Amino acid sequence: MKNEIQTQPVLAEEGVPVSVRIRERLRASRARFHANDNIAEFLQPGEMESILDEVAEKMQGVLDSLVIDTDADHNTADTARRVAKMYVQEVFRGRYVKPPNITEFPNVGHLNELMIVGPITVRSACSHHFCPVIGRVWIGVMPNEHTNVIGLSKYARLAEWIMGRPQIQEEAVVQLADLIQEKTQPDGLAIVMEASHFCMHWRGVKDMDSKMINSVMRGVFLKDPNLRREFLSLIPKKD
Repeated sequence: MKNEIQTQPVLAEEGVPVSVRIRERLRASRARFHANDNIAEFLQPGEMESILDEVAEKMQGVLDSLVIDTDADHNTADTARRVAKMYVQEVFRGRYVKPPNITEFPNVGHLNELMIVGPITVRSACSHHFCPVIGRVWIGVMPNEHTNVIGLSKYARLAEWIMGRPQIQEEAVVQLADLIQEKTQPDGLAIVMEASHFCMHWRGVKDMDSKMINSVMRGVFLKDPNLRREFLSLIPKKD
C-alpha cells in the first residue's frame, strides 16, 4: 500500500534546513531516498525553491574549500547558484518532479507485432562522480489485445524522467523497464542502452572510446530467442 504523505513537516522549527525536514518525512514513511529514487510525493509547495537556495549555499562552501575567490573572479561570481539550478531544475529534475502525464489508450486494433522505439537520446550523471552519462536507448514492445497503447513521444518522456537523476546504467535500464511494463502491460518488453560515461573519459583511465551497453528482456523476449534476435537485428549498428 502506498505510504501516506504527511501534510505538515515533521520538523517545523524555524531555521531547520528544508533538506532535514524532507528527510524526516521520508524516514517517518520508511521511504527510500537513494540517488536514483524519486521523492516528489514528499515535497510540499514552495520547497523546490528552498532546496535550490540550500544547494546554492552549500555549493558556495565547496567553491570556498577549493580556494576559488568568487568575490574577485567574475567567471565564478554566480557559479554556486548556476550549479544549484543545473542540479535541481535540470540534471536531477527526475528526483523532484512527478512522472509525466501519460495518456493510455486501449489496443482497439489488437496490435500484436513487434514495435521498436528509438534511438532515444538520454542524459544522466553517474552517481559515483556526478559525471555525465550520455547515450541512446532502444525500446521493443510486444503488445497484446489487453496492452495499453501510449504515444511514441511518451517513451522518450518516461526515459527522460528516469534518467534525470544520479544513475548507474544497469539500474536505470531496470527502472525504465519497470515503469514501461507498469504503464503498458505488454506480452514482452526489451530495452537496450548504449552510453558514454564521462567518469571514464574525463578522469581515471581517460579512455575516450569506451561505451557501456546493457539490456533488459522481459516476457516473450526472455522466452523466445527468435524474437530476441529479431529485436536486436533491427537496432541500427553503431558507428
